[in-house]
Amino acid sequence: MLEHMPIIEVSGLRKAYGGRPAVDGVSFAVEEGEIFGILGPNGAGKTTTVECVEGLRVPDAGTVRVGGLDPITDHDKITRFLGAQLQESELQAKLTVREALELYSSFYSAPADWRGLAERLGLTGKLTTRFADLSGGQKQRLFIALALIGGPKVVVLDELTTGLDPRARRDTWSLIEDIRDSGVTVLLVTHFMEEAQRLCDRIAVINAGRVAALDTPAGLIRRSAGNTVIAFTPSRPLDDADLEALPDLDTVHRQAGRITISGTDATVNAVISLLARHQITAHQLRVDDATLDDAFLDLTEKAGDPS
Repeated sequence: MLEHMPIIEVSGLRKAYGGRPAVDGVSFAVEEGEIFGILGPNGAGKTTTVECVEGLRVPDAGTVRVGGLDPITDHDKITRFLGAQLQESELQAKLTVREALELYSSFYSAPADWRGLAERLGLTGKLTTRFADLSGGQKQRLFIALALIGGPKVVVLDELTTGLDPRARRDTWSLIEDIRDSGVTVLLVTHFMEEAQRLCDRIAVINAGRVAALDTPAGLIRRSAGNTVIAFTPSRPLDDADLEALPDLDTVHRQAGRITISGTDATVNAVISLLARHQITAHQLRVDDATLDDAFLDLTEKAGDPS
């Protein structure tokens, strides 16, 4: 049986600036067809890591392979295999969408159909619009099109939705899912927890230049110290002793007749059983699970978040 090889392999990656390590032994592998997230606080080493993957930075140590290619020594081949949307991207203000797409198409011997990309990304009606006159969401769609115009197997999206309004951000998320569904592997750099939780199959949390954790979003949340919280107003009083006896209980808080209890899923299940046993109705019931925010804060604090 042939062993399945990851499409991206990073092993022992190190990069320092002025003697200060920005990336300090980062290792991970990305499987073909994944949306793989790189998550971390500002200054954690996320962008330096992906710039080494893209061949824009030369590592001080370690190895990087994309489709078996070295991004530095095989740079010409990498540019046909990997597309990228950089963290800070700009085009000449008077360049129209059509001109940008035609220009980038000319860089490749067998480019994707830019007209099809424009239609797929909702840019057909903006072909004669100058770059300076595009909205933030439209600019991001254009940069995605430019990243895909070479027909890459891998695309790197770095802080893609920063500065977008909620509607534009969610529209962009749908586009990223469509890109993955078309067979392109996505390496997504973000600091938006909701974005990572929705999109990513797996996430590497990088902090202080090192991988603090690597798991699925659900796996990271399970490892978090974040509590599940249940809040409700009981139809009649509950005995303090019954509440204090709940399993895995962290805290109980009462305010104006409302009770808020934090603990684990076992705590919540015990609360529901307690209410049923005493035939008490829970008015305005709300249950909040631990989130990727909780996991992120827990992981970065454990690793010594420099910020």
